[in-house]
Amino acid sequence: MRSGVPKSGTERRFKRHLRVRNKISGTAERPRLVVFRSLKHIYAQLVDDSANRTLATVSDLGIEQGKKGERAAEVGKLIAERAKTAGISRVVFDRAGYRYHGRIKAVADGAREGGLEF
Repeated sequence: MRSGVPKSGTERRFKRHLRVRNKISGTAERPRLVVFRSLKHIYAQLVDDSANRTLATVSDLGIEQGKKGERAAEVGKLIAERAKTAGISRVVFDRAGYRYHGRIKAVADGAREGGLEF
C-alpha cells in the first residue's frame, strides 16, 4: 500500500476484510458465508476454506422486483435454501469488511429466516 497518501474506500474495505479473515475461516461442516456488495447488486457464497472450494453461490441478478434491500433478503433466503440441499445448517458469517447494516444485515436476516445458524 502507499504510505502517506489517502487510501480509497476500496483499499480501506479490503484491509478490514483481511483483518476479519485472520480471525474466521470456513470448514466443510461450518462454511463461511461471504457477502459482496456492489452499487447495484449483492452476491453471497458459501466457502470451505480448508478445501479451498466454493460450495454454493447466489446473486440478485435473477431477481427482478423489489428494492435493493428486499432483493438482499431474498438472496439470504436463497443461499439458506442451497445450503440446506447441501446438508449445511451452520455457517460463519463474513461481512467482508462492510458494516453490518443495510443490505448486509438483510442478507444475514434472510439467511437466518431460511434456517441457517450463525
